[in-house]
Amino acid sequence: MLMDKELLFKFHNSYLPNAYEYFGPKFIIENNQEYIVFRVYAPHATKVSVVGDFNHWNIDAHQMTKISRGGVWEIKIKNDNLLFLKYKFYIENNTKKLYKQDPYSNLNETEGGSCSIVYKLPNFKFTDQEWITKRSTTPPFNQPMNIYEVHLGSWKKKDGGFFNYREIADQLIPYVVKMGYTHIEIMPITEYPYGGSWGYQVTGYFSVTSRYGMPDDFMYLVNKAHEHNIGVILDWVPAHFPKDEYSLIEFDGEYVYENPEPTKMEHRNWGTRIFNFSKPEVKSFLISSAIFFFDKFHIDGLRVDAVASMLYLDYDREIWMPNKYGGNYHLEAIEFLQDLNKEVFYRFPNVLMIAEESTAFPKITYPVDVGGLGFNFKWNMGWMNDSLSYVTTDFCYRSEVHHKLTFPMSYAFSENFVLPISHDEVVHGKKSLLDKMPGVYEEKFAGVRAFLGYMMTHPGKKLNFMGYELGHFIEWNEVRELDWFLLDYPMHKKLFDYVRDLNHLYLQNSCLWENDYSWDGFRWLNPDDKENNVLSYQRFNCHGESLVIVINFSNRCYEHYYLNLNDVCEEVFNSDDEKYGGSGIKNNILIPHNYQLVLKIPSLSCIILKVKRE
Repeated sequence: MLMDKELLFKFHNSYLPNAYEYFGPKFIIENNQEYIVFRVYAPHATKVSVVGDFNHWNIDAHQMTKISRGGVWEIKIKNDNLLFLKYKFYIENNTKKLYKQDPYSNLNETEGGSCSIVYKLPNFKFTDQEWITKRSTTPPFNQPMNIYEVHLGSWKKKDGGFFNYREIADQLIPYVVKMGYTHIEIMPITEYPYGGSWGYQVTGYFSVTSRYGMPDDFMYLVNKAHEHNIGVILDWVPAHFPKDEYSLIEFDGEYVYENPEPTKMEHRNWGTRIFNFSKPEVKSFLISSAIFFFDKFHIDGLRVDAVASMLYLDYDREIWMPNKYGGNYHLEAIEFLQDLNKEVFYRFPNVLMIAEESTAFPKITYPVDVGGLGFNFKWNMGWMNDSLSYVTTDFCYRSEVHHKLTFPMSYAFSENFVLPISHDEVVHGKKSLLDKMPGVYEEKFAGVRAFLGYMMTHPGKKLNFMGYELGHFIEWNEVRELDWFLLDYPMHKKLFDYVRDLNHLYLQNSCLWENDYSWDGFRWLNPDDKENNVLSYQRFNCHGESLVIVINFSNRCYEHYYLNLNDVCEEVFNSDDEKYGGSGIKNNILIPHNYQLVLKIPSLSCIILKVKRE
């Protein structure tokens, strides 16, 4: 059985966006007998065999045939109970003999093993057609998006080990519904060898990690999420790959997946190889990986890791070569990202393609046809860095850094932003969100409440890493489950209740998400009250309804705070409510006098007022 010549041509000359349909073990029926077709791309090989448990790892038993000048090899083997048996490709070139995992395998061994496993992707019966149809016809920009970032292995643990995907789903999905999230974002579950990498050292781009079960178990998780109106985003890593000898590195003894140019080959600080983004076969591999998870697993989005590292030729390099225009843009990587996004959105309208990009590279979230990269969202790392820098500053010095709260609005509508407080911000000595806050015990909790109020009312979609809602004092550690016992302590339980109520307030008020990417949805009331450490602004929906937000970042209470607003307002939310651990200072109906409202503003608080319409 040969691959269609047209498919081979696309694979070798442009890119084949569904290469997963042709590579990896493929099961066919001929003359009432089932066969398995194995294919592999090994352009520099002189001999390729499939070896495994089924042939006692005999390198001569199942030699493959080269079916394209570009270097695709193929063999058809009778399926005599080959399912779930281990295998690799044995590859020879003129100087080397290698044993390699199948790059397109749908099931691989994990920690302690390096083999691929003969596996037939199940025909899982999804029941989410209503969700998929609605998604395809509903642009996400004017919808609420509150993302709960999760590391599946440490959200909860089972007797010190892992829950499987189904067990996680049965606990996690009801939890995120109760807490008022719209999406979960799962840290990388494409197969990886080392747990301490958190999944960012990928060896299996077409397999979900077997740490937590089988592919159909993960399909169950996604389907259950959709049944409860929760979207699923996967963290995806196309920027680099690890140097594990059984995986992609120098796959056939020569440079196959990595860039052969020395100045484009390595990420020094990460100890990884960089993909050759200009090579059609590599583009086929990576774009197909993205399409695969949308197609076979029904996911709703990809958070694309380390985009900044892909865009610049001088990123993490002492020596680099300019592009043909003399600049530092990595033109081939840029074209790859554009092709990736075009292909994804062509096949799956209105899914989420979210760039983790930390520079001022222009037009990340603009369409490709106007010169953009084609993502529809970008993490706002500038907002994140400025905001966290401000809230970690001692109260007496906050007036000096007040601009860190206001400056992000100068570019807030230049891209479609997601405001992230991710896993990277609660590890490696950065402290947990609660412990970042200055002050005594009660002030730390009040500070978190005020900050979260600011975040949830600021333009842009939202993302928070698991555990912040519990009030973790210690940093996240992937080997431990979250400190769920903290809910037995009053202040932690009150913070938990606050996060839940704030999330639901966000969902219920379109003023906070309908106009996220336009000045039509935002108006400053007083951005410059740095002496009092107070920030005030107004959020609008498309129908003219509005909310007024006043945030006091000082540890002083203001009994009479004057706000220039000539509207009758009603307090609808107060982070200082006693049920959240605050003092209980509240405002009722506020009637303007001389074009001003007079408010009581507790220390370290977020107050949300609803403007009463006539």
